[in-house]
Amino acid sequence: MSKYRQLQSIFIDRIEVNQYIGLDTSILFYNKLQESIQKPLKMILLYGKPGTGKSVLINKIYHDAKDKKNVFLISTPIQQEEEFIKKLYTFLLPESTLPEDLTYNRFIDICNALKDKKHITVLLDEAQLYSSSLMEKIRLISDTRTIKFVVSLHKTEKEDLIAKEHFQSRIWETIELKNGTIHDTNMYIQKKLIQQNYFEIANMFRKSNIKLIHKFTKGNYREINKLMFTLFEIYDYYEDNKPSKIAGSTIKNRYLEMSALKLGYINA
Repeated sequence: MSKYRQLQSIFIDRIEVNQYIGLDTSILFYNKLQESIQKPLKMILLYGKPGTGKSVLINKIYHDAKDKKNVFLISTPIQQEEEFIKKLYTFLLPESTLPEDLTYNRFIDICNALKDKKHITVLLDEAQLYSSSLMEKIRLISDTRTIKFVVSLHKTEKEDLIAKEHFQSRIWETIELKNGTIHDTNMYIQKKLIQQNYFEIANMFRKSNIKLIHKFTKGNYREINKLMFTLFEIYDYYEDNKPSKIAGSTIKNRYLEMSALKLGYINA
């Protein structure tokens, strides 16, 4: 595999703990969420536009949980109420046999019976995909105070609906993730490259490159990944066909512009 194809693989957008990059803002969000989980809250809302790092953050929180017996993650929404309740039951009472007739109402009774004895935190990723009826039941489960929910969802009209109709009096903490600054954009690219020992490539990026990348992506990490992947795809092509075109010690802005054109950030 060529060097530039290897560089493309670094910027494939995926949700893994090792994709968490410790930037000033991401560390701030991480610490704030950790502190919120330690508080006696019923629910915590984590939201932001797609590509702001919600899923990576929530996976990092789960991975770093000191006592994983009390912190659980549902990364892919469970659409069926019955299956969702069963999953919560296995989190809450992992050593107990799952009742055959476990209903929502019976589960509420179980939670109420345990509220002074056991408490767990459940991290719900992509919560905007849950139905309104199931979100209402999640709200009522949180009222038992046996299960605390961290609800991660996109910042959309539906998020506003969820916040207003379901959780207005129950969310005691809201954390909004936002796109990165120019400084964040620079550090994100630098750290991604340096983590894989591409020091020489990291040094090829100049201030003008970073400003252009931030302009095209608005500091959205998913968009940065797409732009960088496309940039190294173009470099890989030239390395195979016209290596003299990419000779030099800096990234050329025209190739960033070509990448942006290919991705539709700018028009021809």
